[in-house]
Amino acid sequence: MVLIERSKCCGCGACYNVCPYKCISMYVDSEGFSYPMIDKNRCIDCGLCEKICPVLHPVQIAEKPVVFAAINNNVAIRERSSSGGIFTLLAERTIKKGGVVFGASFDENWRVVHQYTETMEGVARFQGSKYVQSDMGTSFQDAKHFLDQGREVLFSGTPCQIAGLKNYLRKSYSNLFTVDLVCHGTPSPDVWRKYLLETICKRLNLKNIKNLNIGDHISNICFRSKENGWKNYHVRFEYKNGEVESLPFYRNPYMSVFLSNLSLRQCCYSCPAKLYQIQSDITLADFWGVNEICPEIDDDKGCGVIFVNDKEKLELLDSLDCKLKRLSLDSIVKYNSSILNSVKEPINRSFFFFVYRMKGFYIAYQAVTSHSPLMRIIRKIYIYL
Repeated sequence: MVLIERSKCCGCGACYNVCPYKCISMYVDSEGFSYPMIDKNRCIDCGLCEKICPVLHPVQIAEKPVVFAAINNNVAIRERSSSGGIFTLLAERTIKKGGVVFGASFDENWRVVHQYTETMEGVARFQGSKYVQSDMGTSFQDAKHFLDQGREVLFSGTPCQIAGLKNYLRKSYSNLFTVDLVCHGTPSPDVWRKYLLETICKRLNLKNIKNLNIGDHISNICFRSKENGWKNYHVRFEYKNGEVESLPFYRNPYMSVFLSNLSLRQCCYSCPAKLYQIQSDITLADFWGVNEICPEIDDDKGCGVIFVNDKEKLELLDSLDCKLKRLSLDSIVKYNSSILNSVKEPINRSFFFFVYRMKGFYIAYQAVTSHSPLMRIIRKIYIYL
């Protein structure tokens, strides 16, 4: 038995975390996304899962956020960050107060998982974009544990994950500080895993991916390397044999599939957590268009945008070691439509996953990007059928 229809579920895991009898499990579908499944034989019909589902209970916010361009004054931190290095400043503030920071990090096999840390060394794992839907695990339960102890908690995630956390908690906490990001959409964790496995096989000239351990071969991954500048960011892989592969984002096959919206979760095409449904205190984003709007602060090392959704948090910005410049919301939206609008579902999405399930990532990638007359005919036949 499912809680809501598959195309609407954002996979935040709030229902899984709140179930008092543990009768909800998260199953992975054929596209690699997690969905809640209810064991009706154990369910007592308490209704908690329905009460806290952020999709079933969306929030509408009328006020516009206050918007700032923001740049961390520490250039070294900014160079390691995806844009302006603001998250690190927020995390540092929490750690200094004896608090706990939650964020998305890579595990030893380069899966993206939500974890918490109480040190700045741990915060470093949360730096940088990770274009994969993170496994939330029991992070909502862990956050509640620290909040009930009276410790300050900084919880970062996608807008739908923050909405899931807020609904799961079912009450306000003065010691909770939430940060989300302007989200293009959440790609499949399984597509990411298969891409890594097949990439390693191609490098090692292996026949199949069976028994291959990703962590044995890759030492570091950076989705947003600034080695050639912030605007022309590269996807950088460092291998344990010392080799390095770095490609512009538009030439990397995984990023090409992601930015073409082919590997996104179904609900991302009608996202329930865009600007006026956002429940976080602060939203962070890249300042795309900075060279047009504020060329005087553009050094191509990264510039962020801060959306202050909770006006009570405005005073907090004064304590951050960063440059701030007030902006209008309209000027930012002009260059980053994901702030307000969901991406459109591409006509070839189902074809991509059809080939992916049979033949893997690279053949599916070639099938949707090939300009050969034969492949164009095959795509049209598939869509027609």
